[in-house]
Amino acid sequence: MKILQEFKTFAMRGNVVDMAVGVVIGGAFGKIISSLVSDILMPPIGVLTSDVDFSGLRVVLKQASVDTAGKTVPEVAIAYGSFVTAAVNFLIIAFAIFMVVKAMSYLRRKEEASPPPPAPAKEQVLLTEIRDILRAKA
Repeated sequence: MKILQEFKTFAMRGNVVDMAVGVVIGGAFGKIISSLVSDILMPPIGVLTSDVDFSGLRVVLKQASVDTAGKTVPEVAIAYGSFVTAAVNFLIIAFAIFMVVKAMSYLRRKEEASPPPPAPAKEQVLLTEIRDILRAKA
């Protein structure tokens, strides 16, 4: 029974719940960024680069061959094109995330730009009232 109580205490801690919320929101945000990249950013980039596909680029170290038993031995190659494609995709996604975070920071700063002035202290309010009363008597 004590283990269940300890687990309940652990699971209901603020940090664990906050982390769970962060993971769920992060997954949803990842889908938004993926859609932004694949549906909005990549089509114009594809037009600009004439749909160049780097994923097929590779250096063949050993050609495919057929061994004595008639089995096909696949080629041995360094597929650097896949790496280039992944690196370009990473840069595009990182830039998209940077722009989204920058826009959110700008909106947050704009929202918090001018906080209201602090309320006067009780003593100051009291002195103001006394001053106004003395002015009215004079």
